[in-house]
Amino acid sequence: MASATNIYARAFSDVVFEKRLDVARVTQELSTIDATMAESSELKRVWENPSIPSEQKRKLLDAIASREGLSQTVRNFIAVLIDHRRIQFFEGIVQQFQREINARLGFVDAEITSARDLSDGEKRTLESQVENLTGKKVKAEYRQDGSILGGAIVRVGSTIYDGSVLGQLERVREQIAGA
Repeated sequence: MASATNIYARAFSDVVFEKRLDVARVTQELSTIDATMAESSELKRVWENPSIPSEQKRKLLDAIASREGLSQTVRNFIAVLIDHRRIQFFEGIVQQFQREINARLGFVDAEITSARDLSDGEKRTLESQVENLTGKKVKAEYRQDGSILGGAIVRVGSTIYDGSVLGQLERVREQIAGA
């Protein structure tokens, strides 16, 4: 149910910006609850079970919110998801919320794959090049894959910039085959 995920993530993003909340804190609190749900299948079953009254689910939420020091806004958001029987989409909502926040703050997520570990200077250079391409600040996640032989592959959303040796060899092969 991608549309519900987007609707709730966008609505909560609106609340966070309208109330001028600390985005980092809100994101951390959501991640804490997401991790708690992932670690406790019992909690997830209780919150997703339609036969358990919402009041009982909210009491459990309040105990967790108190223990974890959740803000009232995050607690209320989770209560809304519980009351509207959308808590099963929580993980997707959190992911979409983070994408929405990044977009509003002018950030773009980039997945950078290289054949070896990159130095801090190489990472800064790559991130700077991606920033120039996208016109946005970059939040990069690095992966290592020796099969690309050298260079790097950068994925920004659905766009892939292939600067790997393997990619270059593949393009040469296609040119030779086409000639």
